[in-house]
Amino acid sequence: MNAIKLAVLGLATVGLMTSNPMSAFAQTCNQPPPGDQADGNGASPTLGTRATFLSPPPPDYIIGADDILHVDFWGDETVSGDVVVRPDGKISVRLLNDIQAAGLTPVELCVAITEAARKYLEQPVVSVTVKQINSRKVYIVGMIGKPGPYNTTGPLTVLQLIAMAGGLHEFADKKNILVLRTEAGKTLHYTVNYEDLSKGRNLGQNIELKPGDTVIVR
Repeated sequence: MNAIKLAVLGLATVGLMTSNPMSAFAQTCNQPPPGDQADGNGASPTLGTRATFLSPPPPDYIIGADDILHVDFWGDETVSGDVVVRPDGKISVRLLNDIQAAGLTPVELCVAITEAARKYLEQPVVSVTVKQINSRKVYIVGMIGKPGPYNTTGPLTVLQLIAMAGGLHEFADKKNILVLRTEAGKTLHYTVNYEDLSKGRNLGQNIELKPGDTVIVR
């Protein structure tokens, strides 16, 4: 087993041992260093094979503020390390300084870092790992057990968020729960009748929430 296969196996094992495996996923945007040989099936053992051992983020995932990433430069641990996406959407990468990350997919960020690194490294091989997603938040306020922001890394409906937030207060208006959503600069609102939902009626109003949505319980 050559060195790169050992490295792939080791990184995969680390990914499986994280406390929240759903939040870790490696995507590599380029090929391994020259000299790596194809395996018995003719496939090149690229660093991207790590992704087969780790669970990916949501299909529509875009990097956002507060997300925690790991930027790895193959063969150069002095430049590699964890980074947090700042409120201005940028990350600080050793040697490269500030790189725009928010608004990009992990692969797009990987490409951007690789291009920037070519000024300093002869043949950079970069991978970007999503370690923790903190930017995909929904909010619930008002007459609810535990109001506040909640991270969502997958499908989440109004009923599921209410359950996560400890349920409605006794005197909450169960028939007029409001969902606010901003799209294309416009604020949309939806009304949810919790009493109907709890009785299995009008289930279509149990909409799937999107990052940035606010649920108001009055």
